[in-house]
Amino acid sequence: MSERQQFKGRSAFIFAAMGSAVGLGNIWRFPYVAYEGGGGAFIIPYLTALLTAGIPLLFLLYAIGHKYRGSAPLSFRRLHPGTEVIGWWQVGICFVIAVYYAVVIAWAVRYVGFSVNQTWGDDPEGFFGGEFLQQSGEFTIGVSLVPAVFVPLLIVWIFTLVVLRAGMQKGIARLSQVFIPVLVVLFVILVIQALRQPGAVEGLNALFTPNWEALKDPQVWVLAYGQIFFSLSIAFGIMITYAAHLKRKTNLTGPGLVVAFANSGFEMLAGIGVFATLGFMAQASGVQIADVVAEGVGLAFIAFPAIISTMPGGVIIGVLFFTSIVLAGITSMVSIVEVVLDAFEDKFGLSRTASVLLVGGLMAVVSLVLFPTTTGLNLLDVVDNFANQFGIVGAGLTITITLGWGLRHLRVMRGHLNSVSSFKVGWTWTILLTVVTPVVLGFMFISKLIETVQEGYGEMPRWYVEMFGWGMSVAIFVIAVVLSNMKWKPGVVEALELEESQSPRTEKKGALR
Repeated sequence: MSERQQFKGRSAFIFAAMGSAVGLGNIWRFPYVAYEGGGGAFIIPYLTALLTAGIPLLFLLYAIGHKYRGSAPLSFRRLHPGTEVIGWWQVGICFVIAVYYAVVIAWAVRYVGFSVNQTWGDDPEGFFGGEFLQQSGEFTIGVSLVPAVFVPLLIVWIFTLVVLRAGMQKGIARLSQVFIPVLVVLFVILVIQALRQPGAVEGLNALFTPNWEALKDPQVWVLAYGQIFFSLSIAFGIMITYAAHLKRKTNLTGPGLVVAFANSGFEMLAGIGVFATLGFMAQASGVQIADVVAEGVGLAFIAFPAIISTMPGGVIIGVLFFTSIVLAGITSMVSIVEVVLDAFEDKFGLSRTASVLLVGGLMAVVSLVLFPTTTGLNLLDVVDNFANQFGIVGAGLTITITLGWGLRHLRVMRGHLNSVSSFKVGWTWTILLTVVTPVVLGFMFISKLIETVQEGYGEMPRWYVEMFGWGMSVAIFVIAVVLSNMKWKPGVVEALELEESQSPRTEKKGALR
């Protein structure tokens, strides 16, 4: 692995991993999930999920990438030839997520400007779906481009590919080392500004007042595990890819703890900022907090613009909020696309320039053709749901079952972690990954599968969900199988054997700890 491709040190890796973990879900999903999950009481299942599933699985993915020194498909191929398909499954998921994730960042780019003069007027919801996105509401693939979305989306893709062309250290790490501190500073300012508004205390009371009865609901615990699973970028293939670019003797568990707790800290900060702002909106409108709570696109592009229009200093809040979304989105976006580029570079021997132009260019074209259209919002909605609920959760479940029960490879992974890390893991880590994590992920996957099969998805026509939801999910796996059966560039898979043979004693000693 060339010097250009390696992280220069642990701090660069930590910032890159934080950049991947801190994304849109931290800002627009966690506050809502915490509120629905019992407010202050939600901290119990949330921390339980972090300690029993999030951190253990994060350590496992670091170990796979660091030990086998490759992209997700190459690392799994070196682990065992039969598991390569898991790596390509993750690559396919990242391909799909990247092509629609970019358009949300493009929306946020435009809304930074819209915040200055409150372009949405008195009807933020009508402006977002109508005047801005020009959505027809049809369930089809449209060909009518919306220039107001197409142009910023093109800029997002150009910026992303330029960063990725610069490589792991000069591109991804340097971007994260700048954007993450700026993001934190901007959000702290936003929180301070929000806390000064009337009604902010009521908003925080709504978020943090514990509802202990909620802890009896199994679904609340599932929400907690789901939030941790998604917010830490687990099972995307990202952490495997990043860990492969660390130097041989780099500590893995220490940085993993930093990333995990920093990510959770930012989620708490986001919750304070969002609910202080919603508290103002509820008081100004004379309604209850429950009447203004929203998540996702509804929170960011409908509820927040409505707040900005009535809040003193709303312009500042708007610019800070949407700039934060752009920064968080971009750092996550580059990590998602990197998974795809790294995989094709390893498999087919592509140079960085070739992978950026060919593979990254293809992703950009797909994104620019499908999503900045008059029917793009419905497509984004269904693809996002299936890629996350069935793709990512399914991949994570497969990894834990395959390594924990099928290959019984966790002992080897534990040995590798302990051979290079300051914080040692033991049998507790193994038990969590063989029992707790598979059970939780299995419950999430099966319950969502049954619900979607029986009830469909939202108000969408069944044929539309079958084609672009189920069809997309099956296509990802089929393509993964095809790619895993294609030949590797000669010598790539075997290149690790010499390195492994030079340090057998270290690995064995670590495995016994």
